[in-house]
Amino acid sequence: MNKTSFLGDKPVNRIGFGAMQLAGPGVFGAPSDPERARAVLRRAVELGVDHIDTSQFYGPNVVNELIREALYPYPEHLKLVTKVGGRRDDAGGWLPAQSPAELRVGVEDNLRTLQLERIDLVNLRLFDEHDTEGRLAEQLGALEDLRQEGKLDLIGISNASADTLRRALELVDIACVQNAYSVVNRAEEDGLALCEERDLAFVPFFPLGSAFAGGPRQLAADPVIAEVAARRQITPSQTALAWLLHRSERILLIPGTSSIQHLEENIAAGDIELDEQDMQRLEGATRLGHPMAAAEH
Repeated sequence: MNKTSFLGDKPVNRIGFGAMQLAGPGVFGAPSDPERARAVLRRAVELGVDHIDTSQFYGPNVVNELIREALYPYPEHLKLVTKVGGRRDDAGGWLPAQSPAELRVGVEDNLRTLQLERIDLVNLRLFDEHDTEGRLAEQLGALEDLRQEGKLDLIGISNASADTLRRALELVDIACVQNAYSVVNRAEEDGLALCEERDLAFVPFFPLGSAFAGGPRQLAADPVIAEVAARRQITPSQTALAWLLHRSERILLIPGTSSIQHLEENIAAGDIELDEQDMQRLEGATRLGHPMAAAEH
C-alpha cells in the first residue's frame, strides 16, 4: 500500500487532517481550549501531515485563525485546502453562498485569515445539486478567474454526484473530489470510480461514518468491523481508515479530531496492512444511509 499519492500535481501523504472539529460545538464559535486545538495542529505536522483541510465557515473564522496561530509561517511542504460556497447565520445555521461574488469573497476571506497570497486548493462546496444545472459554469468560472489571478492553485468540488463531476470536468481542470464515503457508506462508488479513471484525488468526508449518526461508536457496534479490529488488535476507527487506504490509491484521508490521542491513532492507521481476507470480510459491514444531505461539513 502506497503511503503517498497526489493532490493534483502535488505529492502528499495519504493521511492528512480535517480541521473542522477544532471549532466549538456544532462547528460554531471558539473551542473551550484554544491552546489544545493549536497543539493538535502542531502535533499533526510533527507526525508528517502535509495536507490540512479547512474552511472560513468553520467557526466561522475560528478554525482558520487557529491554523494561522499554530503554524504560520507555514512549513514549505504543507498544503492548505479550503472550501467555499457556504456561510453561517448568527445562530450557527448553515446557509448557501453560491453566487460568483460570494465565492470570490469566500476565497478572499480564507486568504486573509490564513495570511496567504495563494491557497493550494479551493473546493466548490455544493449545497443543492438540483440548483447547479444552470449555475455550475459560472461558479467554476469564478474559481478559474481567481486561479488565473494567482489566488489559488487547484480547483476541487465537494458534495457532487458523478454526473455533476463529469459536467465540471468539461468546464475546468478538477484536481479533487470531496464526498461522503466510508466503509459504512458507499453511495459514492460511481464518483470514486470516475476519480480513478481521471486520476483525481478522492477525499472522503465522514471517513468514520457521519459524526451526526454515531461516527466511531457506530463503527464499534458493527460486528464485522469489531471482528476485524479485534483480530488485528486495532481500533474500529483504525480499521475503517485502513479500509479506505486499501480501497483505492486515489483516496486521501482527512480524519478530524480535537484530541492528540485520537490524532495519533488516526495517523497510525497508515501503517496497518489489511489482507484480502480482511477486505472481503469488511464487505459485510452494515451499509447505512447517505449522509450528504443530512448535515454540512
